[in-house]
Amino acid sequence: MLTIEIVSDIVCPWCFIGLRRLDLAIAQVRQEIPNFSCTKRWRPFFLNPDTPPEGEPYLPFLEKKFGGRAPVEALFERVRAAGRPYGLDYAFEKIERRANTLQAHRLIHWAQQRGDAERLVERLFVAQFQRGEAVSDPALLVSLAAECGYPAATVADYLASSEDADTVRAMEAEVRAAGISMVPTFIVDRQMVVVGAEDPSILAGAIRQVLAERR
Repeated sequence: MLTIEIVSDIVCPWCFIGLRRLDLAIAQVRQEIPNFSCTKRWRPFFLNPDTPPEGEPYLPFLEKKFGGRAPVEALFERVRAAGRPYGLDYAFEKIERRANTLQAHRLIHWAQQRGDAERLVERLFVAQFQRGEAVSDPALLVSLAAECGYPAATVADYLASSEDADTVRAMEAEVRAAGISMVPTFIVDRQMVVVGAEDPSILAGAIRQVLAERR
């Protein structure tokens, strides 16, 4: 069993594409090694660590960051074009507010203590980029968790507390201290690091190299 850690943030559109490319990379490796298996583990990253807890208007923030509406629209189109081959249709026009993702990362951390969080992470990306839902809203997070089979009341109590908030912040600080400043970043068995939503062949190559070194 090989572990692939995925450093990402729910509000990073390239992280959604990165997951699709990773899945294709894993499929490529399995064509050569049918019994290959791996575990995905998500590690938190705050793409915009200065985001207020209540968030802020989405487009004005991006226009200020990238220098106007035209560069923002060009960025949106680059992401849409990159996502189309993987069946991802981005609806940036539905996003009203830039979200603070601490609560979402807490929920992912909580879910990973109980098993595989992949379905939940997928649903969070869909909420952010295809439905324009407020992924910082605890009520929405409870609803998404319930869709994924987690007990709604337990999740609501957890999110209403401050449990694991400092743990998640410390995990994010650890990632930055290790020199990671771009997401997605894939860490293959703590041996190989692939930075960015790279082509599946590059990700597959990293997995093969780690497997070869194991042998």
